[in-house]
Amino acid sequence: MNSDRFYYNIIVAGFGGQGVMVIGNLLANAAMIEGKYVTYLPVYGVEMRGGTANCTVVISSQQIGSPVVGKPHAALVMNLPSLIKYEPLILPSGLLFINSSLIEPKETYRKDIEIFSVPVNEIAIDNGSPKLANMVALGAFNQKTKLVQMNSLFVSLEKVLDERYHHLIPSNIKAIEIGAKFVQSLP
Repeated sequence: MNSDRFYYNIIVAGFGGQGVMVIGNLLANAAMIEGKYVTYLPVYGVEMRGGTANCTVVISSQQIGSPVVGKPHAALVMNLPSLIKYEPLILPSGLLFINSSLIEPKETYRKDIEIFSVPVNEIAIDNGSPKLANMVALGAFNQKTKLVQMNSLFVSLEKVLDERYHHLIPSNIKAIEIGAKFVQSLP
């Protein structure tokens, strides 16, 4: 990645309770650790758990004018309502990362973007951690985009997760690594 001039924005979206805010927060913190300029803007639906939730993350080599993202470079969508809402907004040649456990890849329609499908729920369940589908998604997304160093994500867990969840950091790291390994194993 050319660190001289870099600007990348992402929308992470899904149902409340899927951990999309944690994905965005970890990406933002990891980028800060690496000395990049960052904005993180969470948006909650009417209900939290079960309602829609999304966040935008902007990572740049220079100061960022606004945290609002109208046309993202990438969208990481964890459910069908998020796909329907955000697929049309992605910049041409952008990346649409879909959780194919809950979204059929055939539901996508854009031909001018890269569609990248990962069955994050199945991968999490197969590895005994169904609640860590968001961490599998984060690991896979970051492996695909190389936005931040994996170690920066691991260090960010301590800052982002509430202290009462720090005992879960090793399982979160393992889930991120599993997501990354899934992408590495693709042809």
